[in-house]
Amino acid sequence: MASHVIDFLILGNNFGTSEMRAIWSEQHRLEKQVQVEVALAQAQGELGVIPREVADAIIEKADASQLSIEQIADEAAKAKHSLMSTINALQKQVGEAGQFIHYGATTQDIVDTATVLQLKQSFAIIERDTKLIANELKRLAKKYQFLPMVGRTHGMQALPTTFGFKLAVWLDEFVRHLQRLNEIKQRVLVGNISGAICTYASMGELGPKIEQHALTLLGLNTPNIGWQAARDRFSEYASVIALISGTLGKIGNEFYNLMRTEINEVEEPFSDGKIGSTTMPHKRNPAALEGLASLTAPLLKSVALIHESMKVEHERDAMSWRAEWIALPEINLYISAQLQTALAVLKGLKVNAKQMLTNLSLQNGLLLSEKVMFEIGKRLGKQTAHHLVYQNAMKAFEQHRPFKAVLLEDPNLNQEFTDVELENWLNPINYLGSASEKVQQVIDYADKSGVLI
Repeated sequence: MASHVIDFLILGNNFGTSEMRAIWSEQHRLEKQVQVEVALAQAQGELGVIPREVADAIIEKADASQLSIEQIADEAAKAKHSLMSTINALQKQVGEAGQFIHYGATTQDIVDTATVLQLKQSFAIIERDTKLIANELKRLAKKYQFLPMVGRTHGMQALPTTFGFKLAVWLDEFVRHLQRLNEIKQRVLVGNISGAICTYASMGELGPKIEQHALTLLGLNTPNIGWQAARDRFSEYASVIALISGTLGKIGNEFYNLMRTEINEVEEPFSDGKIGSTTMPHKRNPAALEGLASLTAPLLKSVALIHESMKVEHERDAMSWRAEWIALPEINLYISAQLQTALAVLKGLKVNAKQMLTNLSLQNGLLLSEKVMFEIGKRLGKQTAHHLVYQNAMKAFEQHRPFKAVLLEDPNLNQEFTDVELENWLNPINYLGSASEKVQQVIDYADKSGVLI
């Protein structure tokens, strides 16, 4: 039975996708470790370090799908070693050629390189889904480029903006996330096959060539020097994933708030049979948005654990290393769930344009106090105008009266504008600044960046 929520049949898809779980499963981990052992043998055979026929036999007979994880696990418990039982099982599987399995390598060579192979598959999924989300944000930003809505600061109504502007801010973030992924790919997807303390001593003078050839066979980059004691690659990867997750969590939380009954500006996709509450039949809860927002916190904790692994004693230890075995799968699983949830939300998002317009008038004109202040400031000076408009704004707020009516009663102000002017100043549609132009600028930049293709 599963003992981690990631693997629960009922809840697991809230914390990771089946696609990503398959990559970080124990069976797949074993397959990747065997793949590294085979590539090492092939490289050594082709370079004449081990007999070519032996390498061919290993390539032909090694098959992780036919190895018993249960038997390997039983032996590992006795050996108190994470890889020796796998090597023994592989040696038995390939017969006499097994004497040359793991020739010159150390455990961390195999485990680290296999982990990078898993990371390479995860990277492709994350890059794919991040790109899909960016394209959805571009589509929505264009669609709602001119749709006015309330902009809020400190949780309170502030000034008019457009829904497209809000979306364009997120689009611009996702363009940067894709640029970051492009930038780190070559640094992160690097293997390591260099022996016990990365000096290649056990492999002889051909050691560096063996490593390069084996890693080329695996489709990985070759390091300048062994990185068993340098875990910055995983930390850099985790940091970028943390940034993507942070944006996704923010989007989830923002839509969660905009979906509140009292605001009612958006709604997550709803399908027949979706239950909001076991006791309140009317509820249409923001379940997807809550799930999206909730995964950022555990992901960030796992990222912090990855950063802890950068503290390595001497040339290698297992204290930091083992933390990666916990945190890397969690990071990739959590982000996979967030990306898929966000994609589904964006594709099916319901936008209540009518309510957005209604909410612009919720404060009876107070939303445009800045506009009134600056217009009057042209005649009376900005600071004087601020003082006078502030007094009237507070009066309108406390007396629950229209801002326009209160301004028209003030003898210090009503000589400075006409009713028509004031009506124009208090129209939120007239105070959107360069919102729509900036949306277009972001869309144009995203298209030119090349990362959305």
